[in-house]
Amino acid sequence: MLATAADLTSRYAGIAVCALLSAVTGLLTPFILADATDRVIGAAETGAADIAPFIWLALALLAAEMATTLISNVGGYLGDTTSQRLRATLSARYFEKLLTLPQRYFDSELTGTVIGRLNRSITEVTQFLQMFANNFLPMLLTLVAAVGIAGWYAWPLAILLILIYPVFTLLTAVTSGRWQAYEKRKNADIDAASGRFAEAISQIKVVKSFVQERRELTHLTERFSATVEVTAAQSRWWHSMDVARRGGLNLLFFGVYAVIFVWTAQQRFSVGTMVLLLQVVAMAKLPVTNMSFLVDTAQRAIAGSRDYFTVMDEPGEVTALPAGRGAADWPAAVPGAAAVSFTDVEFSYGDDGTRVLDRVTFDVRPGERVAFVGESGGGKTTIVSLLLRLYRPQSGSVALFGHDVAAGDLASLRSQVGVVFQDASLFSGTIRENITYGAPAASDADVVAAATKAHAHAFVVGLAQGYDTQIGERGVKLSGGQKQRIAIARAILSHAPVLVLDEATSSLDTRSERLVQAGLDELMSDRTSLIVAHRLSTIASVDRIVTLRDGRVDEIGTPDELAVSGGIYAQLLALQGSGSKADRKRLREFDIAR
Repeated sequence: MLATAADLTSRYAGIAVCALLSAVTGLLTPFILADATDRVIGAAETGAADIAPFIWLALALLAAEMATTLISNVGGYLGDTTSQRLRATLSARYFEKLLTLPQRYFDSELTGTVIGRLNRSITEVTQFLQMFANNFLPMLLTLVAAVGIAGWYAWPLAILLILIYPVFTLLTAVTSGRWQAYEKRKNADIDAASGRFAEAISQIKVVKSFVQERRELTHLTERFSATVEVTAAQSRWWHSMDVARRGGLNLLFFGVYAVIFVWTAQQRFSVGTMVLLLQVVAMAKLPVTNMSFLVDTAQRAIAGSRDYFTVMDEPGEVTALPAGRGAADWPAAVPGAAAVSFTDVEFSYGDDGTRVLDRVTFDVRPGERVAFVGESGGGKTTIVSLLLRLYRPQSGSVALFGHDVAAGDLASLRSQVGVVFQDASLFSGTIRENITYGAPAASDADVVAAATKAHAHAFVVGLAQGYDTQIGERGVKLSGGQKQRIAIARAILSHAPVLVLDEATSSLDTRSERLVQAGLDELMSDRTSLIVAHRLSTIASVDRIVTLRDGRVDEIGTPDELAVSGGIYAQLLALQGSGSKADRKRLREFDIAR
């Protein structure tokens, strides 16, 4: 269960109360020991034989220590559970933020880096808060109380204990700047190594096929070796400054002990008071000597939180996550408007000014099937991304049923478009979960109907667990054709009026292509379809073709019209009929297979 701000506040208030009570009960022990010391000395001097007072003092000591044990453990429980609630909340908010970020953000970030940043940042922050709540908050309260008690008996002791804070703070401030710079460099190497590690593992078949295991290991070890060098310099700096910090504290405590011993020898303190003050000083010394560790942990938390809040400050494409597909209705189609319309659209991915699309204009009528053909990198897939508003054009407009996609509700827009990519992009889990990914409430009958239309039902029921079969990460247990048919069933179940087929059959063998194409024909029935074409057999069945050359629309027409126009499509048909090696190479430049 995620924690609200009020819930966390109340829990930390409870931790603070426990810390205060624990400090109070802990401070009772020195007073009891001081009283016991004076009574023992008095009894020894007078020869008194009454043991009752000493039994009561022992019972009082037991009660104080038992109370301290109980209260500190209640506070520890609250600290443990609160830190985990905080971790869950920070993790969920980080993931929620990532889900709102535009596609452009992920284009420049490695998946492993994004994940590693989450683990490192949140772990360091929550560990610090847990440690502070469970250990240092009670000790800091004890320190404050110890200063007050010492001051009550001898003002020089209070002054010496108070001096601890400015000395420690000053030397810590001198240390912090350089330490943070080292930490930033180290975190950059760790994030890069984590990103490459995740990338290599996710593509382990490629690594092994090209015998690049040693290369990937070398890359990882070089990054982590760099962190070792940075850590060595960071640690030298930190510990050299810690010698100065703790050396200053040692001098201050020398003065404290000297005052206690001298004043006791001068009979300004009784032996019991000396025992009391030594106990109080010992209680004060523990948190002070541990403050180096506290500051070290705090600085790691600060460095980690910077990375976390850098992500949280990124501008998102939406302010709140949608509830799901169809969460809001797309406006009714403007009478006579095209289903999809691009008008003078210009777009580039980077800041170098290189245009992927240059004043692209075309219309797709409702119910029409339109294919996009062009050389690799010519902007075909970019058109799909702009329609889904994964990116925004630098100029021009994209409209869906007569309404500008830039002005409409994002969830509603995407609920109008079903997509089948070249990579089926399945998730780990069951076949049923993947088919219903866009429609979680779909019934079993709906799932079977969608799978049947996608020509997937026959192979699914042949599996041991049927629709409950676990398919592994990214559907690794299924063949390419099987995965693609599951993706088609998923798109069928979305009931989107506009369909995008982005290279949906380009990586399949002939038999799988026939099965998938049969499923696509069912899917395209009564839908407006945009097809990024990689098979000439697919192109021949469309209503119109849009050819792209250097990011511009070159021709628009029916397959028959463009077959004799002398343009790109006519060239493709000519190349298809050629058996020469050069023509086959030229055909591949268009990402087209026969």
